Amino acid sequence: MSQTVTKTLEATLAPPTQHKEQKLQTLLSTYREALHEAFDAGCTTMTATNDIVTPYDLPYQTKDALKSYVPKLRDTYDARELDDDHPVRLVNRAAKFDYDDSREYGVCWNVPQPGRGTNFWIPLRLNPEQRDRWMDLLDDDHPASAGDLTLQQNRTTWTLHVTVEFPVESPDYSPTDGDVTHIGLDIGESALITGCALKDGLPTDPFVWNGGRARQLRNEMHTTLKRLQEREASEWRRDDRFDYYQNALTDIVEKASRAAVDYALDYQNPVLVMEDLAYIRENLDYGKYMNRRLHNWAFARLQGRVEDKAREAGIPVEYVRPEYTSQTCHSCQRLGRRDSQAEFRCPNDECHVSTFQADINAAANIARRIYPWGETCPLNPDGNDSPRDGSGSDTATTHRETSETPSQMTLSAYSGSKPSTRNENA
Repeated sequence: MSQTVTKTLEATLAPPTQHKEQKLQTLLSTYREALHEAFDAGCTTMTATNDIVTPYDLPYQTKDALKSYVPKLRDTYDARELDDDHPVRLVNRAAKFDYDDSREYGVCWNVPQPGRGTNFWIPLRLNPEQRDRWMDLLDDDHPASAGDLTLQQNRTTWTLHVTVEFPVESPDYSPTDGDVTHIGLDIGESALITGCALKDGLPTDPFVWNGGRARQLRNEMHTTLKRLQEREASEWRRDDRFDYYQNALTDIVEKASRAAVDYALDYQNPVLVMEDLAYIRENLDYGKYMNRRLHNWAFARLQGRVEDKAREAGIPVEYVRPEYTSQTCHSCQRLGRRDSQAEFRCPNDECHVSTFQADINAAANIARRIYPWGETCPLNPDGNDSPRDGSGSDTATTHRETSETPSQMTLSAYSGSKPSTRNENA
């Protein structure tokens, strides 16, 4: 049995001639003019949007995309205003490509234009990490199918994104089968991803990806953009810096999510378990300092990339409630204390756990909650989850080593060990 995954393929248009550049600029400006008029007219149906965009000198692929997209802006996205830099959207009938490996740029795209016989071809520089996926899309015998396209103008280049659906094999086991390995993934700030597999109910060989570089980039981005704004720097300068930081953060997200999936593939019949963080932005209350930092981190974005890569690898993904995962002892299920970002303390004198690396403890609890009886938890926590002023937010260690006490991982053991070999961005 197979299932379908969706990926977005990226390519940069080769530098166009002056004539083609003018055609691209005209397509972009006309599209944005039609988009703004339809949006300002309050169109909420395809018919109403069609009445607005039909007179515009646009290819049918963009008009059809507008008829679908504009109503969603109001009904689905509840948009109140539009940015000025919207990309050109096109339906999948614009996905016409030609491939010849004898050319300098093997792949060319047929750029839609209004009227008959006006389309033109332009070479594409493929994202090298996606080349195999592009070849699958161009193979007539491969079941991959193209979806919508977007064409975005950057400061000096044009970028094409193509959504593509690929069939993948579904796992031949259920997430609750007896022979599966549940792996909890805790998404955080100090440790970007912490993974912990449960073997016979015990935490085994945890995986930690340091969040230090991502945190540094977010802080730099906030400071740099604020200073550029105060100095009234040109818009292209601000956009250039913003794109730089976003691309760097995207690279970290891609590498961290890939490492998490590779970690899961080391186990037999793995099942990834993550917290359902749908309402994390509404529920956060760590004070102004920490709220700003946590709101700026795209938790859902990282989880989404983990899920995409996991499903592509045939690994089931489950979501569980997030309450008290970082404050509950993974062994005795008593509520303890997390006095610092890195340390969990169990209050139960009869439990073999005294202090434990907090993120790994949370990941183990997340893995357990795949079973219904793992969802219950006492209501009154024994202490704060972490410092509310953010003073301890950068203190978590990312090294790992099991202590002599079975399944217990202490701060001292982490402090004296070498960095995890999976932590490639340290």
